[in-house]
Amino acid sequence: MQPFRKHSGKVAPLYRANIDTDQIIPKQFLKRIEKTGFGEFLFNDWRRSPSGVPEPDFVLNQSQYADASILVGGKNFGCGSSREHAVWALADYGFRAVIASSFADIFANNCVKNGVLTVVLTEDEAAEIARKAETAGYQLTVDLESCTVRDEQGFSAKFRIDDFTRHCLLEGLDDIGLTMQHEAEISKYESKHPAPAAWRA
Repeated sequence: MQPFRKHSGKVAPLYRANIDTDQIIPKQFLKRIEKTGFGEFLFNDWRRSPSGVPEPDFVLNQSQYADASILVGGKNFGCGSSREHAVWALADYGFRAVIASSFADIFANNCVKNGVLTVVLTEDEAAEIARKAETAGYQLTVDLESCTVRDEQGFSAKFRIDDFTRHCLLEGLDDIGLTMQHEAEISKYESKHPAPAAWRA
């Protein structure tokens, strides 16, 4: 998993409450087991008409938000089903961080396991970022080392994150990475407890 320490990038505003995972990645695209290939279908039902024509008013179809890597949304971002594909789609599209005043718990946990930082700010702070992001080229720096979000125009806000989650993101440790920190102990145990012959066949 790619570590997250400090990231500066363009901000895309999608300031709506209760953005659910079925909108982030609609169910008809959940046919892959790999984590890649979902980015082109991110927010598909909002980005495209039923016939597949891009909707020019949707934020990710506007040229000023090309290559945006920070998304700011409304409260309860990521609600709905627990599909991890929603985070895979965000990450595959290129988003490293999502800012909102609150997140659905399962979605937030899935983000941690995929190296995407969820930044919880107040509603006023998130709304201010969304307003500023309406200006072409608006950028933020999200600093996990100092737990701050700031821009070059003087905006700065602190955010809270629990120590374990912060450690995992800073070091790029998903569940497998955490387990492999104990590789020496695992190997020692396995050397003393060989698998039965039936398991090795």
